[in-house]
Amino acid sequence: MFEKLADIIVNYVEVSRENIKPESRFMEDLGFTSFDFMSMLGEVEEEFDVELEQEEAANIRTVQEAVDYLEKISQ
Repeated sequence: MFEKLADIIVNYVEVSRENIKPESRFMEDLGFTSFDFMSMLGEVEEEFDVELEQEEAANIRTVQEAVDYLEKISQ
């Protein structure tokens, strides 16, 4: 799941694939804007066939938190 998410992330920000780590923070480390993040969440919903809770998604700060959340709602 991390790999697929990293593949999506590189479509939204200028960061190389190998610089995306589980502890990378979307805004501070990867350079996401709020708009980038919300746009990416839309693609994540399509790619993983899930529906994200906006309130919970807004609390996601790191790539690992996103992976954990996706794994939780994908079951």
